[in-house]
Amino acid sequence: MGYKKGIVPVEQIELSILWIRGHRVMLDADLAMLYEVPTKALVQAVKRNIERFPSDFMFQLTPEEFAGLRSRFVTSNMETKRGGRRYPPYAFTEQGVAMLSSVLRSERAIQVNIEIMRAFVRLREMLASNAELARKLEELERKYDAQFKVVFEAIRELMTPPETQRRRIGFVVE
Repeated sequence: MGYKKGIVPVEQIELSILWIRGHRVMLDADLAMLYEVPTKALVQAVKRNIERFPSDFMFQLTPEEFAGLRSRFVTSNMETKRGGRRYPPYAFTEQGVAMLSSVLRSERAIQVNIEIMRAFVRLREMLASNAELARKLEELERKYDAQFKVVFEAIRELMTPPETQRRRIGFVVE
């Protein structure tokens, strides 16, 4: 069985990764959509194997977190046509998403999981490279005197992309 590249657009996965409670997570409804299974079926499979999903792999959003989430999106893919969800969604960390591959055994689930894991790795690499670049810039600032201050400020400004160019991945629930 070879890897089928492009089964899910990378952008779709990256936009599904949210920042909640200090973790990068994906919600059950987004995962179900990617796996092409009903959200209810995904949650049932998880509950049948709940011992595989400790709290650092999966957690359920509080009603307040869920309300905050819903208010951030104009149209919500987390609601059904019958008037919305009856319970707050489950959030899966990177480890929880990896564990899903042992619970959902379809060929599509395996391929989608591979792509999701790659998206998490790319996100981690992007964050690490940006942190490394900021660290190196600080070292240079300490090394050189004030005559280069304007240059360093310009570099920092270039490092901060405008909000309109690229949509941030995830968000923080306050």
